Amino acid sequence: MQDTAQRLLIIDDDEMFCHVLDRAMTRRGYEVLVAHDAEQALSLAGRHSPQLATLDLKLEHDSGLKLLPELLEVVPECRVVVLTGYSSIATAVEAIKLGAVNYLCKPADADEVLAALFKQEGDPDIEVAEHPPSINRITWEHIQKVLQEHDGNISATARALGMHRRTLQRKLQKRPVRR
Repeated sequence: MQDTAQRLLIIDDDEMFCHVLDRAMTRRGYEVLVAHDAEQALSLAGRHSPQLATLDLKLEHDSGLKLLPELLEVVPECRVVVLTGYSSIATAVEAIKLGAVNYLCKPADADEVLAALFKQEGDPDIEVAEHPPSINRITWEHIQKVLQEHDGNISATARALGMHRRTLQRKLQKRPVRR
């Protein structure tokens, strides 16, 4: 348990995930605030100044990467971990450049989230993959990068990739390809 309850802002449009993480963090002594969109997140951050936050990369109507600098402008000392079910190298790098302290792939449990929030340094001993990513993984990451560059606009992304919009939508509905 914490000596003084730190405030944690959970920003995610998945209500079940928010509920589960809220309960787990509350049990660990955190004061938890939950927002399901950018407007609600910025309002709560402005009123309550959370020290910690989890931010979903892909909110229903918003991009977590767009929200991240706005959130840090409101609460500059907040430690933010970006969570996503749509991980890619490009979005991980951008999240860190924009001020996130870490980046986690969902599903992540409360202990993983806390470890990511409080990790102070990189790990030079982390294992380097023996095999390069598959062509399917590289394709997935490229699609995610182009989608990010077009602010989540599927039609514009499909045009930029030279593919039919429905084909792109089908590809986006699939889970990320393993390495």
